[in-house]
Amino acid sequence: MFNLTALELARIQFGFTITFHIIFPAITIGLAAYLAVLEALWLKKQELVYKTLYHFWSKIFAVNFAMGVVSGLVMAYQFGTNWSQYSEFAGSITGPLLTYEVLTAFFMEAGFLGVMLFGWNKVGPRLHFFATVMVALGTLVSATWILASNSWMQTPQGHEIINGVVVPVDWIAIIFNPSFPYRLAHMVVAAFISTALLVAASGAWHLLKGNHKPEIKKMFSMALWMLLFAAPLQVVVGDAHGLNTLKHQPAKIAAMEGHWENTPGEGVPLVLFGWPDMEAETTRYKIEIPNLGGLILTHDWHGQYPGLKEFPREDRPNATVVFWTFRVMVGLGVLMIVLALWGAWSHWRQRAYESPALWRFALLMGPSGVVAMLAGWYTTEIGRQPWVVYGLMRTADAVSNHSAITLSVSLIVLVLVYAAVFGTGIGYLLKLIGQGPDVHEPPPDGDALDQRPARPLSAATPPAQPPITTV
Repeated sequence: MFNLTALELARIQFGFTITFHIIFPAITIGLAAYLAVLEALWLKKQELVYKTLYHFWSKIFAVNFAMGVVSGLVMAYQFGTNWSQYSEFAGSITGPLLTYEVLTAFFMEAGFLGVMLFGWNKVGPRLHFFATVMVALGTLVSATWILASNSWMQTPQGHEIINGVVVPVDWIAIIFNPSFPYRLAHMVVAAFISTALLVAASGAWHLLKGNHKPEIKKMFSMALWMLLFAAPLQVVVGDAHGLNTLKHQPAKIAAMEGHWENTPGEGVPLVLFGWPDMEAETTRYKIEIPNLGGLILTHDWHGQYPGLKEFPREDRPNATVVFWTFRVMVGLGVLMIVLALWGAWSHWRQRAYESPALWRFALLMGPSGVVAMLAGWYTTEIGRQPWVVYGLMRTADAVSNHSAITLSVSLIVLVLVYAAVFGTGIGYLLKLIGQGPDVHEPPPDGDALDQRPARPLSAATPPAQPPITTV
C-alpha cells in the first residue's frame, strides 16, 4: 500500500484504531462527571431542569460508552497481532496494568452502569446517585491505569531487564513513574474540556434553531462555566507537563519547538510558525519571538535547552509532524479560552442568550476539544519515536513479523468496518443531540409499558380469545 513498509503500516493501523478509541473514553469521563453533577443538583434543588438534562445526556453517555468498549477491544488485540515483540519484551508490565484496569475500573463501571441507566424509578434516589458517582469514579480509575501504562512507556522505571525481557521489581515506581501525574492530569482535564465543548455546541445549535427552553439555556451556561475553569487550568498543567518532558525527553521538546541548535549567549527563540526540514536540519520560513522559547521552558530569559542536532539522526522524532500537531493543540486551546471569556462576559452583561455570534462560535468550537486532544496525543506518541519504550526498545524491534500485504489488507478492512460501525454510531449520537432534551418526566414504574418483557415475541399483545360457550 503506497510503498509503505510493514512497520509503517503497523504504526498507521494502531494510530487509526487509537484515534477512534481515545475519543469515546474521553467523552465518557466528562459526561459521567457531568451526570453526577446534574443528579447532585437535582437532589439538592429538586428543579426539573436538572432531572431532564440527566435523562437526556445519560442516553448519549450510554451509546458513547458502548462504542468505547468496542473500539478498545480492537485496540487491545493489536498488542498480540501487530506488536508481539513488544508484548514479549514488556508484557510483564503492560499486561498486569491493563488487568488492574479491568478488575477495578471496568467491573466498577459495569456493576453500577445498569443501576445508573435503568434504575431511576427502581431504587432510592440516594442509591441511584451513588451508582452515578461510582460510574464517574470508574472512568477516572480506568484513565489512571491506562495512563500509568502509557507513561511507563514514556518514562520507564521500577524494572530490570533479565535475559532480554523486562521484569518488574517495584510496582509503586512503575505506576508512579516521573511523567504519570502530569500525563494523567493533562488527559483528564482534556476530557472535561472536550465534553464541555460538546455540551456547549449542543446548546448553541438548539439556541440557533430558536429553542430557548430552560434546559437548553442551562446546559449551555453550565458548559461555558466549566470551560472557563478548565481551559486556563489546562495551560498550567500543560506548562508543568512540558517542563517534565524537557527533563526526561528533551528530543521531543526540541522537535515540538523546531529547535535545532543553540547560539552561545542567546536565549532560545519561540518559533510561532515554520516548516522543520529533517534533511536540511533547519526550520524554514520561521516566524519567531527572541528568547521567549527559553523563557517558557526554563523560566530564564537567557535559558537554553538541547537542540535536535545534539541527538543522533536515528534518535530524532519527526519534527515536521510534531511541530504542527503541537501548534494545532495550542492554537485551539487559545480559542477555547477566548470562547470561555466571551461566555463569561456575556453572562455578566446578561446577554448570553441573546448573542447569535457567541452561539455560532460555540457551535464551531464543538469538535475542537476532540481535535486538540488528538493533536496532543499525536505529539506525545510521535514525539516518543523512534522508541516504543523510551530508551529501552525501538519501535522497529517491537513489531510482529507480518508482511506489508497482510497489514495492508487488515488496515483496509478496519477502515471499512470502522466507517460502517462508528459512522452509524456517531450519526445516531448526533441525531439524539439534535432531538434535544425531552421535558416530560419518564412514566412511573407502574405505567411503564405495562411491565411486559422487552423480547419482541413475548412482549407482543396476545390476540383476543373468543368466549367459551357450552352447548
